[in-house]
Amino acid sequence: MLKIHFIIALSCSIAQYSIICSHYGCRSSIYSLSTVEPQHLPAVFVQFVEKYGNIFTIRIFGGRTVVINSYKFVKEALVQQGDDLIDRPTVPLFEDLFGNEGLVISNGYPWKQQRRFALHTLRNFGLGKKTLDLYIQQECQYLSEAFTEHQGKPFNVQLLINNAVSNIICCLVFGNRFEYTDQQYQSILHNFNEVMRLQGSMSTQMYNIIPWLMKWLPGPHKTMFTLTQVIKDFIDIRIKDHKETLNPASPRDYIDAFLIEMAKNEGKDSSFSLSTLHACTMDLFFAGTETTTTTLRWGLLYMIYYPDIQERVQAEIDAVVGSSRQPSVSDRENMPYTDAVIHEIQRMANIIPLNVLRMTNKETTVDKYTIPKGTMIVATLDSVLHDESVWETPHSFNPQHFLDKDGKFRKRDAFLPFSAGKRVCLGEQLARMELFLFFTSLLQRFSLSPPAGEQPSLEFQLGGTRCPKPHRLCAVPR
Repeated sequence: MLKIHFIIALSCSIAQYSIICSHYGCRSSIYSLSTVEPQHLPAVFVQFVEKYGNIFTIRIFGGRTVVINSYKFVKEALVQQGDDLIDRPTVPLFEDLFGNEGLVISNGYPWKQQRRFALHTLRNFGLGKKTLDLYIQQECQYLSEAFTEHQGKPFNVQLLINNAVSNIICCLVFGNRFEYTDQQYQSILHNFNEVMRLQGSMSTQMYNIIPWLMKWLPGPHKTMFTLTQVIKDFIDIRIKDHKETLNPASPRDYIDAFLIEMAKNEGKDSSFSLSTLHACTMDLFFAGTETTTTTLRWGLLYMIYYPDIQERVQAEIDAVVGSSRQPSVSDRENMPYTDAVIHEIQRMANIIPLNVLRMTNKETTVDKYTIPKGTMIVATLDSVLHDESVWETPHSFNPQHFLDKDGKFRKRDAFLPFSAGKRVCLGEQLARMELFLFFTSLLQRFSLSPPAGEQPSLEFQLGGTRCPKPHRLCAVPR
């Protein structure tokens, strides 16, 4: 059967996936064969749910994967059976790009050790504290000044938001921010955006199936390696600078703290090495920049798409914060509507619809199905955030999902944009702070609208994340 699937894969158009799908646990052979473009894969999974149920298997180019859908079963898999699904599978492209080290794709004790260290270190340098709140507020001020320079004329916000958001993680990891006029750093961010975009190309998907062949063929996957190397070189320079100026008695940031821990563990069996430091730094830089940037871009797009909601958010900001000071995280509890809107942006933005791949580290059971050890798992967040049995209007932008009958904010168990279980997003707390402060600061100072004659669109493109298509907006000072 593997040979048949492999032939199907090679015979497909380079712009298409081949998918063979069946109900999970069914012993008969192939039910259906479809060809879809990568960005349509989440929608195809919805069709498969209707036909095969919430748990089914797919064979993509011969690889067997179990897809789990709905809040009920995703929670069962990632939380109740979480210890059995804690591993990441080996993905050839990411293995060759980044190695199997770091915070995202490593497994076992090295992953546990590095995750624990990262959480502890980031907290030491301000995560969840007033000092980081103040730093983000200052970055919000810089971003607002950059918006003002456009004088209400149309512009694409992506690079500015990217720079502002990345400066927060850069402060924690590298110990400094970068000016929006820094051409070298702008080039790094451009490379970063291209890497994320190219992850959605068919060439990079083919690499995961036949890496031995794709290594010799031209295409976007080759460009990804070139661009990633530039980012690696940028990080390498920062690590070398830190090594030369390190004062063990006074660590400045994550890199310093890691270097100090390396020295403590020298000669011991630990995961603290230079290669792990490179991998972890890359993970923090990528994850700490991309997801929040993309969510904020969706947030501003939804505000120009729904001007009545934008006006109501601004009215709450005016009533609680006013115009004489910047919003702070402590304002959030007094701004239930704004908080609800931000949560609804995250739900509808759905930036990682298929979640990050998991793999069973031993035989486990989800619902009534036994899943063998070593099986790849796709626990779809798209199905959770749009679960029709949970959300009142799952396919509509509706902040009332997060408000009770008295207009107070209410938490929802099925709100899982950061995933769930022991692999839940390490930067959730930081992202929540950034989303609230950047979003409220911009709406405090600007009224957002589409350029004259340009209709805002909620269409998306799927690369490393599900992000809006390039668009412009006008930010008019209030």
